[in-house]
Amino acid sequence: MKRSDWNILICVLGSAVLVSCGATGAPIPPALELARPVTDLRAARKGDKVYLAWTVPAKTTDRQIMRHPGVTRVCRSLKVPVADCKNPTAEIPASQFSLPASRSNRNGAPPQKVQANYTDVVSPELQEQDPTAEITYAVSVLNESGRSAGFSNQVQVPSASTLPPPDHFRAEVRKDGVLLSWDCSPATAASDALQHRLRIYRREPGKQTDTKVSDANLSACAHTQPGTEAPGFLDQTFEWEKHYDYRATVVTVVSAPGKSEVEVEGDDTPGVPVFAHDVFPPAVPTGLQAVFSGIGQVPFVDLVWSPDTEADLAGYNVFRHEENEASVKLNSEPVKAPAFRDSKVQSGKKYFYSVSAVDERNNESAKSEETSERVP
Repeated sequence: MKRSDWNILICVLGSAVLVSCGATGAPIPPALELARPVTDLRAARKGDKVYLAWTVPAKTTDRQIMRHPGVTRVCRSLKVPVADCKNPTAEIPASQFSLPASRSNRNGAPPQKVQANYTDVVSPELQEQDPTAEITYAVSVLNESGRSAGFSNQVQVPSASTLPPPDHFRAEVRKDGVLLSWDCSPATAASDALQHRLRIYRREPGKQTDTKVSDANLSACAHTQPGTEAPGFLDQTFEWEKHYDYRATVVTVVSAPGKSEVEVEGDDTPGVPVFAHDVFPPAVPTGLQAVFSGIGQVPFVDLVWSPDTEADLAGYNVFRHEENEASVKLNSEPVKAPAFRDSKVQSGKKYFYSVSAVDERNNESAKSEETSERVP
């Protein structure tokens, strides 16, 4: 073959190789970057506010890191389920969630979770539409192009109206407990399907959880006459020498045919601080009697009295004196039983006795009425 022919063949083969290397396959569509739908939407209502919370999606439906999220729509409806979100309650920009620059950790740990929160206000008009209805919420996370992979899980809260808290909620520490009272206000229900209760909570300072003390019936308030005693509740489940904060809220209970009862709490009263300091002595002992014994043996005087039944009773103190002399306590430690034997008596003397009661915090009652006994 001539040299010129070889040159032509080499050029042809080279061109073919170049053409085959630059060839493209089927076109690949651009990634849509659709966020995975939220699966942990939660809702809680208090008064006219609904508190929503959820985890911001960290990945797309293609299992890629979500890098350019758009707004999050909060959807609300009286229908179940939410069918569309043409008129969202809110559109929250992604910047509000303070997303980290990178959600993956170098050590291979799971992506960092970011919590989102939103507070919705239920208007009076919405609350009055149907007292037995429920408000359904869903969220939808959009991409930069305004597209979404769908709604989150859907949650419901009651739509029933709530009542304001009672006025002048107060607390008084008494010997038998903490008396909680409030000014009576009519508990009017907008429907036969609604009932109202006053729920009282107690919390120790520094703790995150409340203790429900009582659900008081408010129906009696509707029949209370002006000038009569305020309604109240006596808390006897506390512990002495502790600090507490008490608050109260009116609970609306919704009962609809074929449905379970649901509750929604109204706003709280201001917190009332209480120090349950026990300065209350036990009751004064009664029924004290003294009887001499000792004929033919060492003389002694036996004392007996009616027992004190208070739960925090620690015991009794026993006192004795002779005529025109000061009383002296005979026991070094509280006497546990309502009885005492005085063995340090002398013949020919008359003794006067009294007893007092002492509780676990060393509060002591007044002395009982005296009784006397003469030693022959």
